[in-house]
Amino acid sequence: MKNLPELKLGIVAVSRDCFPVSLSEKRKNNVLAECKKVGIKIHDVPVMVENETDALKALNFINEKQINALVIYLGNFGPETPTTLLAQKFRGPVMFSAAAEESTASLATQRGDAYCGMLNASYNAGLRKLKVYIPEYPVGMPDEIAKMIMEFIPVARTILALSRLKIFSFGPRPQDFLACNAPIKPLYDLGIEIMENSELDLYDVYKSAEGNKNIPAVAKDMAKELGSGNKYPDILNKLAQFEVGLLNFMEKNLGASEFGIFANKCWPAFEKYFEFVPCYVNSRLASRGIPVSCEVDIYGALSEYIGVCATEKPATLLDINNSVPEDMYKENKNKLSSYKFTDLFMGFHCGNTASECLCDCSMKYQFIMHSLMEPGKEPNITRGTLEGRIKPGDITIFRIQSTADTQLKAYMAEGEVLDIDPCSFGGIGVIAIKEMARFYRHVLIEHRFPHHSAVAFAHAGKTIFDICKLIGLSTSNIFYNQSPEQKYPTENPF
Repeated sequence: MKNLPELKLGIVAVSRDCFPVSLSEKRKNNVLAECKKVGIKIHDVPVMVENETDALKALNFINEKQINALVIYLGNFGPETPTTLLAQKFRGPVMFSAAAEESTASLATQRGDAYCGMLNASYNAGLRKLKVYIPEYPVGMPDEIAKMIMEFIPVARTILALSRLKIFSFGPRPQDFLACNAPIKPLYDLGIEIMENSELDLYDVYKSAEGNKNIPAVAKDMAKELGSGNKYPDILNKLAQFEVGLLNFMEKNLGASEFGIFANKCWPAFEKYFEFVPCYVNSRLASRGIPVSCEVDIYGALSEYIGVCATEKPATLLDINNSVPEDMYKENKNKLSSYKFTDLFMGFHCGNTASECLCDCSMKYQFIMHSLMEPGKEPNITRGTLEGRIKPGDITIFRIQSTADTQLKAYMAEGEVLDIDPCSFGGIGVIAIKEMARFYRHVLIEHRFPHHSAVAFAHAGKTIFDICKLIGLSTSNIFYNQSPEQKYPTENPF
């Protein structure tokens, strides 16, 4: 994947002047040794920060090495002002962590009191209005700190990516897709750029790529990827032209941004002029970490991209689409573990999911659009979906959304795609999430989330929850599925 930032991680230790500098230095070196054991690449910032001058020296080193994510480690109590001043001037994602005491024998003369220092560091970060990543329990032994750093990495990568992201949108949403409509102001609050274009601009992007020298190679790559699933080889050149056009447009229009994603109009007029559906091209870009959301769903595209950053895997956008028939549930009892009937639903979209996330995929035509646009005829302008059963495995459904009054809210829930044949069309899978019925009613419906959900192909709830907090969402606006013992605020207790 090329549409993600390269993380250059650094660690700097701080020391309160009334504590031995050697204690913080030794503890930092032990953390570095543990990071090396587990394969974490991290730059050692050699400056020990005891005062503001040290903080500036450390910052100079950080800038020279182009470090873009920083772990500030309290090897002892730590100086409050220099610690938070460094975090403030760094202006990238920062993690605070602190050393635990090693043994009873060390308490008499080698006690560090970082447990206490973390409280003051957090308090001072609040005074400076800093958004700092603090692990669930930020005090630990060197191997535990290394694990915390490992969890910080995808969070830091996402924060960096969002600060350099541009969303390209093409066209208004289709009629009756008000659910995908949301104010764009919160995107600017997150540091995200957006470039809105018309559907005619999208057609111009396609036409401008006509005759491009890269089209034959892209069409050949498509044929190779599809293999025996290449049911309509005669439209590959058109699809390749569209792919080349989109990528060229992104490259020319990133401007001050480094990473790009799309939210594109894909029906109903699209098919009449382009003479194909764009789903397969969307799936190919998704496989490179460039989500292309359907139906100009800007926040859907953003949600997908956050999933990509969190997992370094392709994400997709699916409708939370239909219930599972009772006979299907009964026939597959042996595959359901402890899932209840109402824990299951089907996730579906026309054909935008990356091929690596599908079983036995092939290029087909869009069944619903065909019935509307070409009834009773051989499929022509509705060809170009990538269809197949979504591979069984762990997933996280997630969406970040702006309300009408520009408040950001989000949900996430971990689950899995089951090894069950959905017996239907499109890119589709049977999904199981614990307590989905209650989550559906008291989160998705109650808080008016739209039907599109980003799907990350891993359990990434912890990472995404931390990302949402760090980009400024109130915890009261972050939702997840509750266990049977927990009640939603709106849930009838009787």
